Amino acid sequence: MKQILTLSLLIMILAVAQSSGQTFEELEFGTDTTFEVATWNIEWFPKNGQTTVGYVTEIIEALDVDLIAMQELDDTDMFDQMMDSLEDYVGYYESGWFAGLAYIYKPDVIEINNIYEIYTTEEYWNAFPRSPMVMDLNYNGENIFVINNHYKCCGDGILDYGNNSDEEYRRYLANELLKQYVDINLPQSMVVVLGDLNDILTDAVNNNVFQMILNDTENYLFADLEIGQGSSANWSYPSWPSHIDHILITNELFEVLENENSAISTIKVDEYFPGGWWGYDSAVSDHRPVAMRLDFSTVSAIDILVPEKLSLTSYPNPFNPKTIIRYQLQDEGFVNLSIFNSRGQKIDVLVNTILTDGIYKAEWDASNLPSGPYFAQLTANGLTKTQKIMLLK
Repeated sequence: MKQILTLSLLIMILAVAQSSGQTFEELEFGTDTTFEVATWNIEWFPKNGQTTVGYVTEIIEALDVDLIAMQELDDTDMFDQMMDSLEDYVGYYESGWFAGLAYIYKPDVIEINNIYEIYTTEEYWNAFPRSPMVMDLNYNGENIFVINNHYKCCGDGILDYGNNSDEEYRRYLANELLKQYVDINLPQSMVVVLGDLNDILTDAVNNNVFQMILNDTENYLFADLEIGQGSSANWSYPSWPSHIDHILITNELFEVLENENSAISTIKVDEYFPGGWWGYDSAVSDHRPVAMRLDFSTVSAIDILVPEKLSLTSYPNPFNPKTIIRYQLQDEGFVNLSIFNSRGQKIDVLVNTILTDGIYKAEWDASNLPSGPYFAQLTANGLTKTQKIMLLK
C-alpha cells in the first residue's frame, strides 16, 4: 500500500525543492567502457507534471546509463517532450496498447535489431496485464535481449496455486511463462529480464513466485538477489518497504557480471534530492531505479557462448501435478532421463533411447505421488545432469 501525503506536507516538500537549487552532479552510474541497463517504475509519469519531467531529465543525464526500461508511462506527449530535451537518448513505446512500458536508450551506443511484445493474446492477460516488451540489441559486438515487465501488484503473501484470481499465482504464472519463453526461444542468448515484478525474492519456498527460477541456478541468476537479502536501506520500494524491482540474467552473462567493473545497485536518487525521500516520492516516483553495469572487456564472446554438452531444466518448478522437463544435447548418443525420490530411489524412467543433438522435452505426471522434492537425472555420453524439482499439492 502506497503512502499518501497530506496536502500541507506536499506543499512544504515542493517549497523545499524549489528553494534548494539541488543538482544531481554526484549521481552517476554509467561509464564509457561498460553496458548499463536500468529498470525504473516511474509511477504514472509524469506524477507531478512539468516538475517531474524536469527532474527525470536531470536524473537520466546524471546517471548516464545506456538503456532504461521504464514502467508506468502515462502521458506519451510529455514523454516525447522530455525525449526532445535528452539529446543523447531516444525513447520508444507502443503506439496503441502500450500499457505503460517504454525504453529510453542511447542510439550511438546501442544498435536496435528489433523491439516486440510477447504473450499478447487474451489467454495470457491474466498472467501479463502488460505484455512483456522485448528489445533485441547489439552492444559492442554482443547481441543482448532485454525483456521489460510490469507484473500484477498486491496480494496477501500466500501463493494459492491454481487460483487465477490470486495475485501471487498470477505472478507465478508470469515467471513460468517468461522462463519458458527464454528456455525455448533464447536458449543460448544473453538475456536480461527486468522490471517491476511486484514481489520479493526472499519469500519461503511454498509462497515464492520466483522459486522455479531461483531453483535453476545453472541457467539463471537474479543479479540483485543480495540487495533483496540485505538491508532495507538499499531496497527499491521504501514506502512498503520491500525490494520488488529486479534484474534477472541468463548464464551467458554470469562471468560478465563477475568482472571487476561490473556492478548491480539500487540507485538511491532520493539521497541527492531536495527534501530527501519524501521530496523524490512526491515529485518523481515511489520506486527507486535498479541498475546493472556489465563489463565485457575481459570476457571472450567465444568463451561465454560455448554451450554445455548437456543442459537440463524444468517448468513449472514447484509443480502440481505435472512438469515439463527440457533438456539439450550437443552430441548424438544414448540418453536416459529418470526420476528419483529424496531417498535416491528411481521411481520413473521418461527417456531411454538413442537421440541426436537437439532440444527435447518430456512431461512428468506425479499425480499419484506425495508432495516433496524429487530429482530429474539426465545421462548421456558419460555425462550426468541433475535437476531438483518440487511437487507441491
